[in-house]
Amino acid sequence: MTARKLFSFVLLSLFSLAVNAVDPTATNYSWSECQGTALPYPAPAHPTVWPDTLEPVMINHVGRHGARFPASPRNCNILLGALGKAEADGTITPQGRRLKKITQSIVARVNGRWGALDSLGMAEQRGIAARMMASYPELFKNSLVNAISSYSPRCVMSMDEFTHQLTRMDNTVELDLASGRRFSPLMRFFDNNAAYTDFRTSDELKSTIHKFMEANCPTSQLNKVLGSGFDFSGYTVPATDIAMAEFSVLAGMKAMGMEANVSEFLNPEEQNRLWAVENLRHYLQHSASTLSAVPSEIAAPLLEDLIATTEAFINGDRDVAKVNLRFGHAETLMPLFALMRLPGCYYLTNYFDTVALHWLDFNVVPMAANLQMILFKSESGRYYLRIDHNERPVAFMPNSQSVYVDWSVARDYFRRCLPLF
Repeated sequence: MTARKLFSFVLLSLFSLAVNAVDPTATNYSWSECQGTALPYPAPAHPTVWPDTLEPVMINHVGRHGARFPASPRNCNILLGALGKAEADGTITPQGRRLKKITQSIVARVNGRWGALDSLGMAEQRGIAARMMASYPELFKNSLVNAISSYSPRCVMSMDEFTHQLTRMDNTVELDLASGRRFSPLMRFFDNNAAYTDFRTSDELKSTIHKFMEANCPTSQLNKVLGSGFDFSGYTVPATDIAMAEFSVLAGMKAMGMEANVSEFLNPEEQNRLWAVENLRHYLQHSASTLSAVPSEIAAPLLEDLIATTEAFINGDRDVAKVNLRFGHAETLMPLFALMRLPGCYYLTNYFDTVALHWLDFNVVPMAANLQMILFKSESGRYYLRIDHNERPVAFMPNSQSVYVDWSVARDYFRRCLPLF
């Protein structure tokens, strides 16, 4: 082979490699994972054990409500509107007719219960409560359980289902339950923080999400249901909004006990790309990012409360129960987890196309997601903290693989995580 031919061969090979190169930021998550924050709770297969030199003495639990019906009819309305136009214009496909029927069946099943806890969500809460009781029965026997909830009905019902299960397993438990807007500073801090409101409405946040969606949200799959002749230019709803509505409607079905053949409407690549758009929105709006630390810093009152109640219990304050339960939202937990720097829940980058590789909403806050801070006492009288994220112990201290951390060390670390105002 001559030098010229060899040079041409190398150039052709390099070009072929470039054309066929795999996108390093592309993901290949399952459809179950792509359901994101609508993913039903992935219960642990086995109970957690601990060294016999440690005795559990207290639990601080913060949980998200369980699986629910769609929060609002917005996405169903967007999708039905587009499908209705396609039907009226004669472009709708057989797949589109099936999708229309599925969406109508969702609306009928909800029957006005938008955002309400459903039977699966109730079962999720009972399951978490049952595992907690089975693991730490000595903390419940003839003891007080203190529980508070956001005023949201699905959170109140999550608290009710959880605590009802506790009393079914041990009727010596004493319950002190409360809910309402007075707990919003702890459970709905995203509602009443001026700095956060300013960030949520900022042009920087809106434009960042919009640019990412325009670059990454696929829309060609809409031809499968609306037909290739659908006139997007003459329709008031952008194609990207219709695509995200279709994704959200399908992704939320399992949480309300419904199934669909999703592959008929979205292939795996489309599923992953649509999920990545939704995942980035959750990340930017509710976690620390290079745009702003405010979405995580607003959880400071809740973290301060977790620290203070644990410290008070250790100091012998009898007003602090052995088991303290709090029920809120995904928007409660995402900021808290980021503020605490929990593994997989805190990620800073200037390259937002890498977020889908490192911050995964289906791991951070599936339905009924929870944090359990379990306090242990050693034979020597020292206290140790273990943190369970979705009932799985995590090594939360930097540069350490230990899941049991001396309380004073953990306390000081979390105090350093708090913002300086």
